[in-house]
Amino acid sequence: MDQHIAEAIGRPDLIRLDDRLVCLRFETMKVVSALAAVRHLLDTGAVRRGDTLLDSSSGIYAYALALACHRHGMHCHVVGSTTVDKTLRTQLAVLGATLEQMEPCDDLKLDQKRRVERIHEILAAHPEYHWMRQYHDDIHYLGYRGIADRIREETGTDRLTVVGGVGSGASTGALTRYLRAAPGDCPPGSLTGAVPTDVELVGVQPYGSLTFGAQHTSDPEIIIAGIGSSIPFGNVSHELYDTLHWISFDAALSGAVDLLRRHAVFAGLSTGAAYLAARHEHDRAPGRTVLFIAPDTGHRYTDTVYTRHREATPLTHLTPRDIADQTDLALPWSRMPWNRTPTPPLTA
Repeated sequence: MDQHIAEAIGRPDLIRLDDRLVCLRFETMKVVSALAAVRHLLDTGAVRRGDTLLDSSSGIYAYALALACHRHGMHCHVVGSTTVDKTLRTQLAVLGATLEQMEPCDDLKLDQKRRVERIHEILAAHPEYHWMRQYHDDIHYLGYRGIADRIREETGTDRLTVVGGVGSGASTGALTRYLRAAPGDCPPGSLTGAVPTDVELVGVQPYGSLTFGAQHTSDPEIIIAGIGSSIPFGNVSHELYDTLHWISFDAALSGAVDLLRRHAVFAGLSTGAAYLAARHEHDRAPGRTVLFIAPDTGHRYTDTVYTRHREATPLTHLTPRDIADQTDLALPWSRMPWNRTPTPPLTA
């Protein structure tokens, strides 16, 4: 029996949608990451019950950290994006978390930069706060080990392709490292091991993200929050990724609507993008099992995505543009081999 609601929320569902197409569906994915990170900090003495944990978030991590703090008797202070909605603001307030939300801004790149600047201001005034550094501290990998074990048991790791939004790099990076390692080669806190299995990793990015060198592009709609970045992220291990997909808001909307219509999975915009990429990778290599990550539900996207379902393009009309490098990026969808290159050739 779970001892706290966070443990239930962090437990994903594995859903087989089609032959060799699997959805790893979370209610709120980063809960599993935040719970394990806070537990590790407590166990190692880096923090104590009653301390204040601080971080920046576009939404999902704010809720995850607030739940982890509630579970372990900690205080929570979040510098939130302009995208944090009323429902989440209310939940955070009732959970006892303090939210500082950035003023409205048309440029989500600037929003992210301002949040980081505010974090440093808070730390200067409160050096006793612990900055969780979700974008840079690989303690956020720890919570995914058990999930990787479950994937290994239920789908195997022979000819497995993992597809997911890159974001901070923790979820796709951790799952892939644990899945590529032989069972037992990755003790808690370790991300090393042999690579005896055939596990490929496909990362999904929005246009405008610098993580893999697309900062010179832009999406006329919006940047898909949470899967890209305007600043370098230390938790992104570029050398893990085999292939990249850049997907626009409109294409991701079409993916999300098709996923709900075809499979009854109600999920967020980044899931729509991952589903679109996963279907394409599945069609390219029908002998491989393709698992895509659905990090949250679709509730906060009702107005921005699902009420526009009649605008969705049939997926049969969407095909990625295969490119050799980032100079050829073009909306609404581009695909490029990355081949586990250690660092991006284009930088900010």
